[in-house]
Amino acid sequence: MSLSILLAVLAAAFLHALWNALLRFGGSKIRAMVMLSYMEAAVGLAIALSRPLPEVAAWKWVAAASCVHFFYKYFLAHAYEQGDLSRVYPIARGTAPMMVAIVSALFALDTIAPLGYVGIGVLGLGILFMARGVFTDGESRKLLPFAFGSACATATYTLTDGLGARVAGDAAGYVGWLMVGGGLLFGLVMTFSRPKGFITVAPLKDWGMAAAGAAASYGAYAISIWAMTQAPIALVAATRETAILFAVLIGWLAFGERMTRSKATAAGLIVAGVVLTRL
Repeated sequence: MSLSILLAVLAAAFLHALWNALLRFGGSKIRAMVMLSYMEAAVGLAIALSRPLPEVAAWKWVAAASCVHFFYKYFLAHAYEQGDLSRVYPIARGTAPMMVAIVSALFALDTIAPLGYVGIGVLGLGILFMARGVFTDGESRKLLPFAFGSACATATYTLTDGLGARVAGDAAGYVGWLMVGGGLLFGLVMTFSRPKGFITVAPLKDWGMAAAGAAASYGAYAISIWAMTQAPIALVAATRETAILFAVLIGWLAFGERMTRSKATAAGLIVAGVVLTRL
């Protein structure tokens, strides 16, 4: 992997951690996710209309992926309502590749090298330490089911997005329509299931944050997809997981979240485990 690609992937990792961090500003994290979703739909539409329409067979994948992304956002937003960025993000982000690796091994979907099994073990240990910190540091235990639910959705959309983009024949256009579908589905369902004025009372600066988050969200995904066309996918995927470390640092430096030795160690183990499973 060349230096320019490496820096691009690190930038994508930072952008992914950044848009998660933007959800932490202000009050309701649910409202922040709804606003982000509407802005994602706007960004996605602008991109999708500039690209050729996907193949007909791809639209069922857009619909399926939009539903999966709904649950991903639902669980993630509720997790952030209960816990810190530096606690939730590593659990949600680190558990997903472990799930994919275990399923691949159980159903022989891919050949897992011995180093990959070591990585699964290291990942599991890091996640266990990170989850244990919830109990030992007196944090809300309610974050755990939501964080793990987000991880399940992430593992699922990894599959649906990969297959959908291949069927569509144009990854950029597919991602654009996915942002439209997923953004509107989550935004509308959550808006109409909440009290009247749920969105309209949001300050203008919060919409600015949502717009920045939507741009960061698309940028992170687009850069990663581009990098995977220029360098080995496994290396790009492993490098991208440095987002976990970025999230921990942002939580500590920007939000003043408590940084303990066990939390830092757990985050390091999760990153190391992800890298080992993808080499």
